[in-house]
Amino acid sequence: MTVIYLVQHGEQERLPGDPGLTDAGREQASRTARWMRDLGLNAVYSSPLRRALETAEIIASASRVALHRDVRLRERVNWDGTRPLADFLAEWEHSTRDRDYVPSGGDSSARAGERLRAFLLDVIAEPGPVAAATHGGVTADLLRTLLGDARLPRALFDGVPPGAITTVHNLEVIEIASVAHLAG
Repeated sequence: MTVIYLVQHGEQERLPGDPGLTDAGREQASRTARWMRDLGLNAVYSSPLRRALETAEIIASASRVALHRDVRLRERVNWDGTRPLADFLAEWEHSTRDRDYVPSGGDSSARAGERLRAFLLDVIAEPGPVAAATHGGVTADLLRTLLGDARLPRALFDGVPPGAITTVHNLEVIEIASVAHLAG
């Protein structure tokens, strides 16, 4: 069984649709890549969304491993700008409170958590550790699925800090949303 590092993408531009990383987000990705370079990564996976792909490309390049896109790493729902941000955020909050609620154009929290769990089950048999650039909401959804709400720090219900790493081994959560590698 392999160790999987779930990497929250770096800080993103505050734009609708499929925004990329800010300068700070690229720096977070670079610090993450430097920290991961000596872990012996076997592969890097990424959500198809640009902010995660940019993060994953930096990590894969530093570790000199292949990058694979996997749609199961995408966020629960993505704001596309076709409706007011306030409406999107209200639906996000509703889907966070009610794990079975399906927001417009997205997945329920429960379904998103199971989707990411299925990804983990597929990659845990791979040799060596892997990194997966994903999103804060779906990572929190996974943690709620694996640990239950009572064991998840309340602050993470709304997502994971940019650049944070959650470490999982054989569906056992080893570390949640660590940002220690981003210091200095």
